[in-house]
Amino acid sequence: MKPDTRNALIAGAVIFIGFAALAYLMPTIMLAVGEWSTVAAAMLAVVFVGGFFLVFWLRGRSRGGGE
Repeated sequence: MKPDTRNALIAGAVIFIGFAALAYLMPTIMLAVGEWSTVAAAMLAVVFVGGFFLVFWLRGRSRGGGE
């Protein structure tokens, strides 16, 4: 395995594990925020899902995949 391929794999795994941990806690977070505002809880879910795709899209563009 090439060093740059290995580094990309490690970075992707770290990002994915971070989002997986946040997804595991998301129901609890949404219930807590939902007691304050249901709209804020819905916006939190949209930001989470959008952030997941945005991080990997930006990572792909930074590696030259978006040309």
